[in-house]
Amino acid sequence: MISTLKPTALALLLSLLFSNNAATAQDASLFNQGGGQQPLTVQDSSFIFKELPPSARPRELQKNDIITVIVDYNTRMLSEGDAESRKTSSLLAVLTDWIRFDGKSIQSASQASGDPSVGGTYNSQYRAESDVELRDSLTFRIAAKIVDIRPNGNLVIEAHWNIQNNEEHWRISLTGEVRRETIQADRTVTSDAIADMNIVKKEMGQVRDGYARGWFSRWYDTYKPF
Repeated sequence: MISTLKPTALALLLSLLFSNNAATAQDASLFNQGGGQQPLTVQDSSFIFKELPPSARPRELQKNDIITVIVDYNTRMLSEGDAESRKTSSLLAVLTDWIRFDGKSIQSASQASGDPSVGGTYNSQYRAESDVELRDSLTFRIAAKIVDIRPNGNLVIEAHWNIQNNEEHWRISLTGEVRRETIQADRTVTSDAIADMNIVKKEMGQVRDGYARGWFSRWYDTYKPF
């Protein structure tokens, strides 16, 4: 009886072992959708992954933060104009009747020398030609401060640059609105990505006085008396 049960028990033991190994292999499969297994991440699966320290992580831009604006502005304008005007006027006036007063009433009076007349001709001609070509470029880098944050996340920036070297004085101001996505990782943004950009550049000093127009030239160009 004992010798008969031994093969049966051995077969049962082997069957249990194989079923346990199969279940274990199935649990270790990559296709297992069990709720207890966590998804793979780069941190868990990569051998070269190294988490950045908090000081090296990029911080979200906030109010009063500083960014760098790269201004590269170039413009070229060409304007041509041609005007011509001609005017001719003729005038002929004849006095055919005249009056006289005899002390009681007004009566018609004869004109012994004939009817007086006046005549004239007026000719006017005007012609003007104008050609204007303007080229301008402005390139510089300036640090701007975030002065406001819109509800949609856009940043309102403002920058001021004031340099004085003896008699020479340069002043530059810049304002505008920029999207967060256009700002690079090194916190720089180009001027073509700024909306409602306003740049004011002023120069004062001997260099400016050398090529500036005088008050008479400005008055003459404004009113053009001739």
